Amino acid sequence: MNFVFFAMASPDPNAQTSPLAMFVPLLGMLALFYFLLIRPQQKRQRELQKMIDGLRKGDRVVTASGIYGTVHGMHDDIVVLRIADNVKVEMSKSAITGVVEKGSD
Repeated sequence: MNFVFFAMASPDPNAQTSPLAMFVPLLGMLALFYFLLIRPQQKRQRELQKMIDGLRKGDRVVTASGIYGTVHGMHDDIVVLRIADNVKVEMSKSAITGVVEKGSD
């Protein structure tokens, strides 16, 4: 059991580890976290916002709840979707998750 403690001990008991050397693995993990999780999410958010800003009357869209509809009109943050003949619903623009087909209007 004592061999484990000897293996963990540094060869020179007076040697001190540099504070910078202690932060290098932490900085590496933060960089990895940023490039694998944060940056792709920001890219998806920018693309979604660009798609929402590009909505036009006549576009066929799908909402977060799975409802398909055609954009009939738009106000500030509200989209009026026609989901059936004579059936129109007002939804938040943020509820739109995708454009299925671009309209001809």
